[in-house]
Amino acid sequence: MSYLVLARKWRPSSFDGIVGQEHVTRTLKNAISLDRVHHAYLFCGARGVGKTTAARILAKALNCVVGTTATPCGECDSCREVTAGTSIDVLEIDGASNRGIAEIRELREGIKYAPARDRHKVYIIDEVHMLTQEAFNALLKTLEEPPAHARFIFATTEAQKIPVTILSRCQRFDFRRIPLGEVVAHLGGLLAKEGIAVSHEGLRLIARESEGSMRDALSLLDQVIAFAGEDVTGEQVSRILGVADRAWLHELLQAVFARDSRAALEVVSRVNDYGLAVKPFAGEILQILRDLVVLKACGANAGVTDLADDEEQQLLKLAGETQLTDLHRLFHTMLAAVSEMATSRQPRMVLEMVLVRMTQLRSLQPLDLLLHRLARLEEALSTGRLPTPAPLTASTTGGA
Repeated sequence: MSYLVLARKWRPSSFDGIVGQEHVTRTLKNAISLDRVHHAYLFCGARGVGKTTAARILAKALNCVVGTTATPCGECDSCREVTAGTSIDVLEIDGASNRGIAEIRELREGIKYAPARDRHKVYIIDEVHMLTQEAFNALLKTLEEPPAHARFIFATTEAQKIPVTILSRCQRFDFRRIPLGEVVAHLGGLLAKEGIAVSHEGLRLIARESEGSMRDALSLLDQVIAFAGEDVTGEQVSRILGVADRAWLHELLQAVFARDSRAALEVVSRVNDYGLAVKPFAGEILQILRDLVVLKACGANAGVTDLADDEEQQLLKLAGETQLTDLHRLFHTMLAAVSEMATSRQPRMVLEMVLVRMTQLRSLQPLDLLLHRLARLEEALSTGRLPTPAPLTASTTGGA
């Protein structure tokens, strides 16, 4: 038997198995239980967050042999055919390749006829935003007053491209990106069933790279397992995905806060020698600076980052007494560099020069302290007694 990728092998078969979309699954289950199922649904959201999976489960729930239920059996002919994509009463249509008015006219003709076996005819149109304006117009009347046996489920990643006339005839559900912690927990559960060990650090790297898409996370996990086998470390995940090792990022921050240009440049050299592209590495630096700014502003364990608790504490310890305003300056300095690197033919040089600049930045004096000194000076001038000027230090001379 040929190998089945993880994203297909562990595709949820019930509403409870969909991760991170409780606001959608609870509403759909209640609608089924209360017999308030709408004739048209629109599922919106980023790739790989469960839109098509939810559509298939809803189709099974409507046509399961045990009756309309929020928990389809998954064993009857109807459920198994929907899962396999072979049901004659549940039609999955790709909006990108069936986008013209001719295809929609064919759909309108076919929808008039009763289902061949099941209770409902369900039309699942993926990437519905790809339909032409003429196709949408042809669909309007049918969508507003469909036959009693018909149900429509649309899925799209670009809801803004769908005409408002279509939107107004659908119940819309917005699928959110799946939080990093939930992705990590779900991957860990699947790996336990597969008998494969991946370090927690490695799972967090995979989840971060997936950007909230469970399908992307499972695809990356397949790639990592193919490279490293059944016992995977964080370093191996970093290597195969081409992302920065967290230790490098922490070492770079330490060099910046210690104003050590040489140490910062050595990190860039190691990253380059390792084979990682410097543009994504600069993006990782920008991300960790953002995390540090919000941690400094909100404190650890505030739920404002995707970092583990121990890494939040480690970052705050690295920053030490660095002021929030100085962290803002570092972030905006790196942000400008990332923008410049996007179009530069020498991105490594740009990164190196900005790191030298960051290590040379000096702390700014707080505004309230300067105002206090100005007030003291005005008072001394009014009394005729000038204070002895304080010696200049590195912190008061300032920098760029």
